Amino acid sequence: MIIVSVTTTVQVSTKLKKELDGFKEHERETYAEVIKKLVEKAKESEEAELELSEETLKSALEAKEDIRKGRIYNTKQLKKELGL
Repeated sequence: MIIVSVTTTVQVSTKLKKELDGFKEHERETYAEVIKKLVEKAKESEEAELELSEETLKSALEAKEDIRKGRIYNTKQLKKELGL
């Protein structure tokens, strides 16, 4: 089996190149490796943001229960209740 690797050139500013240099774990690490690590960290961060805390899950379950038991107000009812 033959694996073909395709590469491309990306132009970045000198400032960004220096920032990428700061992420290198060793001098011979390639920019492709650095960028791959940054992309993986960004994905992990996004996944972590999607996880709900126990408090949020509890609040969502309580809200569902309120809806199921009719303990909700529509906008008209709420305005009337608040005297608006």
